[in-house]
Amino acid sequence: MRALLPEGWAPPIGYANGIEADAGRIVFVAGQVGWDAQQRFASEDIAPQFDQALANVLAVLAEAGGGPQHICRMTAYCCDKPAYLAARAQLGAIWKRHMGRHYPAMSMIFVSDLLDHPAKIELEATAVLPARA
Repeated sequence: MRALLPEGWAPPIGYANGIEADAGRIVFVAGQVGWDAQQRFASEDIAPQFDQALANVLAVLAEAGGGPQHICRMTAYCCDKPAYLAARAQLGAIWKRHMGRHYPAMSMIFVSDLLDHPAKIELEATAVLPARA
């Protein structure tokens, strides 16, 4: 997997403009919110929900034998922009704990609401894992 940075472009902070991946197994992870395995929210705050949602993405990916390094695209949907902006430092620390310094191609989309109340953020991901032998 290789991050794509066109010549002359400033490096992005916290994401990649694009990712090139060799052919392999593609895993699509559906939108994951910040609830636990029994679909219970422990908090209505964005940082703990982001922590749990990212852990949920990685748990689904692990079921296919993948890890954070295999994620090539992630989309975040958030319904509380002020809370997101206020929590950016916390969210960055949570990201580094789960993902290290791996930054896939990412989009952040602010929406009016999410289906599962009281969700504040939802994450979906696409990963490319090595082909099975």
